[in-house]
Amino acid sequence: MRTILLTIDAAINLGLGALLLVFPQPVVSFLGLPSTPVAFYPSILGAVLFGIGIALIVERSNRGRTGMGLGLIGAIAINLCGGIALAAWLLFGELGLPARGAAVLWTLDVLLVGLSGVELVAALRRRPSDRPAQQTSDAV
Repeated sequence: MRTILLTIDAAINLGLGALLLVFPQPVVSFLGLPSTPVAFYPSILGAVLFGIGIALIVERSNRGRTGMGLGLIGAIAINLCGGIALAAWLLFGELGLPARGAAVLWTLDVLLVGLSGVELVAALRRRPSDRPAQQTSDAV
């Protein structure tokens, strides 16, 4: 049941996230949500939803673990998706931000992507003794 629920949740997040990333204004209009003059906020939301979908797929594959939650890899997926979308907007979105707004968003982006990098290094460097034991199909 857990796998089915995580799969459904991931599919919803991935689907809506991808639609908001690629077609933010038409999706917002179709859903009857408040529109914005630029697609910045809906597409950032789409990136975060897409990251959550990836995190749910990762969690779905952790069948042998007893812990609940998305964990470090999930946080990396969410932060990287949001950070990449934010960087794309800052580089190509012609947002017309004042210097202070651009500085705030670039700082946030560097923090998101930088934190993801640190988390990724930490996840890759985990000692084998820190990792949960793998369940095998031979267990009785």
